[in-house]
Amino acid sequence: MKKYITDKKNGLDYTLVNGVYLPNLISTETSYEIDVWGRRHHDYIMKHHKVFYTSLKTSCKINSYLHDVDVHATEMYDRIVKQLKEQQGITEQLKAEDMMAWVQAMSAT
Repeated sequence: MKKYITDKKNGLDYTLVNGVYLPNLISTETSYEIDVWGRRHHDYIMKHHKVFYTSLKTSCKINSYLHDVDVHATEMYDRIVKQLKEQQGITEQLKAEDMMAWVQAMSAT
């Protein structure tokens, strides 16, 4: 018996182990580091959208999906903070002149 085979119907590779062919289910997905927004979204979909979560897991797309969510959420957060700083007049000059006032203003934002 061959050590490795490929099923033409489903495209999966199999390895012979103790007389039984087992599918090679190692993820080929790139592993991205997931930051705070991706982890929060992971918890949310795991709790509230179980079918979608399972679909992402079984298709090996969970990591890249969460990475995309994390990148977009971080960009949105940064953009919103920048807009709020501009609206409230929080500048780098304020930071240089009065650090405590800048910290208070940033905390209120």
